[in-house]
Amino acid sequence: QVHLVESGGGLVQTGGSLRLSCAASGRTLERYVMGWFRQAPGKEREFIAAINWSAGWTYHADSVKGRFTISRDNAKNTVYLQMNSLKPEDTAVYYCAAGDKVQNLARRSLYDYWGQGTQVTVSP
Repeated sequence: QVHLVESGGGLVQTGGSLRLSCAASGRTLERYVMGWFRQAPGKEREFIAAINWSAGWTYHADSVKGRFTISRDNAKNTVYLQMNSLKPEDTAVYYCAAGDKVQNLARRSLYDYWGQGTQVTVSP
């Protein structure tokens, strides 16, 4: 089992920044891909970014490329999502996820573990 807890969400103005954290506990994460997703009201959960825990490679969706950055701190067992130049359309609940058989980074069903989510609201 992997337990994930997100934090860092809140209310920010357009153009502002937030850093989300995802603290992981339980199994060793060396074989895992960690992903960030978001879900706005009335919309499907959308892939944002992913990082391979051991190799460190990252991938960002086109919708956030250049504004959001995923990273990890091995010592703290924590994954981060740095969000800059935020827009109202970034408003959503943001979820952290983990999976050890993730061949398609954007496929939600391949992630085995999910956090409870953290709300991000960007005001105009």
